[in-house]
Amino acid sequence: MRVTIRFYEELNFFLKKDLRKQTIHTEAAPGQTVKDLIESFRVPHVEVDLVLVDGNSVDFSYQLQGGDRISVYPVFERLDISELTHLRPQPLRKPRFIADVHLGTLARRLRILGFYTEYHNDAEDEYLAARSAEQGLILLTRDRQLLMRKIVDRGLYVKATQPFEQVRELVARLDLYSKLHPFSRCVVCNGLLRDLQPGTEQWRQSKQQVPEGVLKWCTVYRRCESCGKVYWKGSHLKKLDRLLAQLEKDRREKCQQEKQVY
Repeated sequence: MRVTIRFYEELNFFLKKDLRKQTIHTEAAPGQTVKDLIESFRVPHVEVDLVLVDGNSVDFSYQLQGGDRISVYPVFERLDISELTHLRPQPLRKPRFIADVHLGTLARRLRILGFYTEYHNDAEDEYLAARSAEQGLILLTRDRQLLMRKIVDRGLYVKATQPFEQVRELVARLDLYSKLHPFSRCVVCNGLLRDLQPGTEQWRQSKQQVPEGVLKWCTVYRRCESCGKVYWKGSHLKKLDRLLAQLEKDRREKCQQEKQVY
């Protein structure tokens, strides 16, 4: 049976070039679900927030009928469509993540920015999918097939290849600018950081981690409440300052663009 389908905005990234930004006429098998049709075009279902069939919102289990006109929309950043979409009982954009084995640097930078981000450099795909589903974590990956696993409900395909740009992409797509909380999480274990006051019992237990040269000039420290690692302001701050400055610039430009639209 014949149906038509069109993918909107950034979902076109996943399509072959000759299929982008146009209505696609295609064949659907009897009993085929709209989810199966969407993923037959290599578009992961977790990248989709809304599906309309002849103007009506449907869920992924909808079985296609001949002549259906299907419109597929990506994750919405700011628009509340909770009264319209039937794809998820809760919003996708909960800023708690799990990153696959190829995104270790991105995971560390997300932790530096204050986001809960699970990462294991030996994690198998089955574990990542199951953990994402069990804990409601957004699965970050550059593996489309991993995102197409049925169990995965929350996930994003990371398009950029460089960590700096990956962070910018993720923050922009999920509109996380207001949720940045730099230096609130441990880069090593993901635990929360707390102020460490020199002269306290905790300081005496942790002081050996700090080089003698640092002790001479630094008076502000933070300590991970999970693994006990001590942090202080070092040269790595320059890289973070550059990233934060770029994110603030991105935020201002996005706000300006929205003002022009409205």
